[in-house]
Amino acid sequence: MRSRTFIGPLGGWLLLAAIGAPAETAAQPYPAKPIRMVVPFTPGGTTDILGRAIGQKIAEAFGQQVIIDNRPGAGGSIGAESVANSAPDGHTLMMGHIGTLAVNPSLYPRLGYDPVKGFAPVAWVARVPNVLVVGNAVPAKSVKELVALARATPGSLNYGSGGNGSAAHLATEYFKLQTGTFLVHIPYRGTAPAVTDLIAGQISLMLTGGPAVLPQVKAGQLRALAVTSAKRMEAQPELPTIAESGYPGFEADQWYGVVAPAGTPADVVARLNGAINRALNAPELKQRLSGEGAEAVATTPQAFGALIAREIERWRPVLKAGNVKAD
Repeated sequence: MRSRTFIGPLGGWLLLAAIGAPAETAAQPYPAKPIRMVVPFTPGGTTDILGRAIGQKIAEAFGQQVIIDNRPGAGGSIGAESVANSAPDGHTLMMGHIGTLAVNPSLYPRLGYDPVKGFAPVAWVARVPNVLVVGNAVPAKSVKELVALARATPGSLNYGSGGNGSAAHLATEYFKLQTGTFLVHIPYRGTAPAVTDLIAGQISLMLTGGPAVLPQVKAGQLRALAVTSAKRMEAQPELPTIAESGYPGFEADQWYGVVAPAGTPADVVARLNGAINRALNAPELKQRLSGEGAEAVATTPQAFGALIAREIERWRPVLKAGNVKAD
């Protein structure tokens, strides 16, 4: 499945306000044509939400159309490979995340791209705590009660994710290792259909990014038990962390950022980084992301590249210990 959405410089899917930076003039060599932002997952998940938000801000900053191109499949690998093989001219970007850039190298033995050598880091966009949510039919009201239920009835609880090797899959396997529980994994072709089935009671729980589930929590369709960050979220300050819930040191956030094909000119990367960082520092976008459970992170391309390299090594042993395999 693949879908495209066009975002114009004066309005867009998310109807976000302008960041106040002047649009680039048409006389400048970049961008010379519409920019394509590849989202390597289905619409509706956190990667898609952030990709559209940042795509809108790029459109406003440069006065050029941004095309959101959803290319799901193979844990984001299909979309990521297409970007790595695109012309390095700044007109093709990807909203990458922990899965496509840090997990897939250990998950797929014949990965069609190198997340370190194949991309030019552009901007770290957000850190997103995972939220542990259960369906309303699950009686557990806390992490302690959920763990007790899972241990008393091994295999009776199942969890959904956006697919084998997705960030939600990895975070939940880490949760299983830390709590000594056995939960059955049900992989989906994206986060949105998994959330739909969780609401319907087809699966028991999920550990996934806040933007994908907090609206349903606020609507009373799901029950949130805890967050995976080191500190509580501003959007849900009443929610304890898993570390507070009896598992000190537990932390398993997702993170997201924009990359371009390797070889993209440094001046283009710098201009994109500047535009994205201005957007992330603007109150309206920062507040919007915070309200959805995401923390804006404005930093350098070099800092984002260092994060990618660290996270590849961090999650490699977790994948091995959990015997996580690709589809």
